[in-house]
Amino acid sequence: MNVLTHPDQAVVTGAFSYAGRYVARRLLGDGVRVRTLTRNPDREDPFAGRVKAYPMDFSDPEGLRRSMEGAGVLYNTYWIRYARGGITFHQAVRNTGTLFQAAVAAGVGRIVHFSVANPSNEYDLPYFRGKAQVEEMLKAVGISYATIRPTLVFGKGDLLLNNMAWALRRFPVFPVFGRGDYLVQPIYAGDLAALAVESGSRADSFVANAGGPDTFTFEELLRLLASAVGARVRLVHTPPFLGFALTKLVGLLLRDVGLTRDEVDGLMAGLLKSGARSTGTTRLGDWLADNGSVLGQRYVSESRRNLPS
Repeated sequence: MNVLTHPDQAVVTGAFSYAGRYVARRLLGDGVRVRTLTRNPDREDPFAGRVKAYPMDFSDPEGLRRSMEGAGVLYNTYWIRYARGGITFHQAVRNTGTLFQAAVAAGVGRIVHFSVANPSNEYDLPYFRGKAQVEEMLKAVGISYATIRPTLVFGKGDLLLNNMAWALRRFPVFPVFGRGDYLVQPIYAGDLAALAVESGSRADSFVANAGGPDTFTFEELLRLLASAVGARVRLVHTPPFLGFALTKLVGLLLRDVGLTRDEVDGLMAGLLKSGARSTGTTRLGDWLADNGSVLGQRYVSESRRNLPS
């Protein structure tokens, strides 16, 4: 491992959002000056002006380049959960390539990229396939890089666990797709950020799996979550198509998108387990003991929170 001093300036995509916020907070705590590229300039600034925001406009590569000049590291969390607003996964791959090339043109010396556990071109899952394509693109960029492959990320600001907890609190039954015995290895967002920032201080190029210290079956995860929020709910095993249909119906009623088909298929295929030793130390059960009372108290809409104004 070739560990260096972290550059004094960094760019984080989505620093006002979820994973990027944890990375920016960690960098600021280490005395690094942080800029962010954002698709939603009207989003509330959690850093009280300490992070300067620039537009993440992929139609303006020169603007992206100027926004990154002087930074030593780019932390990239940009991606989409599903095709929306005319942006497909193919376009998201192209957008990421534009971002990488702009970083190189700006003189950025290193890219730390957030991928996903178990990406592959062999899956018929556009989310995971697109992530694999971006990883291959990053290898050819020509500067040093670290690719971080997280599993299910939990922490304050998370949408998935929060909205699952919301549903567990409010409905008498909750669908479990199929047998519910497929594995999940959740990692705390703070541990993920620590790994990313450490990776930004290295000079070698590498890929790192990022999973937490505990592995659960999906059913065990739901029971742990229900217990933490005090939900008295019946877990009902359903055929995957029926469970997905019910999830989609709730999403339509809330004018949002719940779990996508890619996410359900990837979950059931065990793709949210890293297959490597734990890189995180925070146990989900401990975190839920501290946060379960507020988790899921209200539904958080991704459509309203993450889509540009």
